[in-house]
Amino acid sequence: MCHVIVTCRSMLWTLFSIMVAFAELIAFMSPDWLLGYPRPGPGVGGVLSGGGEYRPSLGLYSRCLRIGGRAVTCGPYAQTFGEVASGFWQGAMLFLAAGTLVLGCVACMSIFTLCFQSCLRKSIFNICGLLQAIAGLLLMVGLMLYPAGWGSEKVVDYCGNEASPFRPDQCSLGWAFYAAIGGTLASFVCAVFSAQAEVATSSDRVQEEIEEGKSLICLL
Repeated sequence: MCHVIVTCRSMLWTLFSIMVAFAELIAFMSPDWLLGYPRPGPGVGGVLSGGGEYRPSLGLYSRCLRIGGRAVTCGPYAQTFGEVASGFWQGAMLFLAAGTLVLGCVACMSIFTLCFQSCLRKSIFNICGLLQAIAGLLLMVGLMLYPAGWGSEKVVDYCGNEASPFRPDQCSLGWAFYAAIGGTLASFVCAVFSAQAEVATSSDRVQEEIEEGKSLICLL
């Protein structure tokens, strides 16, 4: 018989796991990893005519750039994996994608923990926590590889001739990079918090509710 067990700690862990997975996915797809040096808007003779300065942005495989004096347009600069700016970024993409995929799978599994708390006598919460820790390690490797690719030709075009590995010259880091760091740290928090969720759903009070024949158990 399936027992739906809802506790405050398990629900918070589930919601947090879903939020972390979405944060990493959005950061991965965003072009706002690096913000280039300010560029003048469209004008004649150096006089700006509407729009003022803007800063192009560069992501792992996409970019936002004003082309031909028109509005800023965003889209992928790399049509294939081999066209990504550098080998370091290709490695970063692989590790970040793997970590995000694992977090996405855990987010889906966390929903089913409302009905199924164990699988083959193993706590699903503990399994999910282990996977979240592994995802955090994968994301860490990806984030460490990313700045090593700042010396690529694509980054030099956006950041200046003095751009080099771990030195973005005139560029600054965009929100996507910080979101990826925050998601990485949060994945480790989720891994630790999964143990608390497991304790909450296997407490003596929950067992008493099950013995009373209740199929829906809600505890604060």
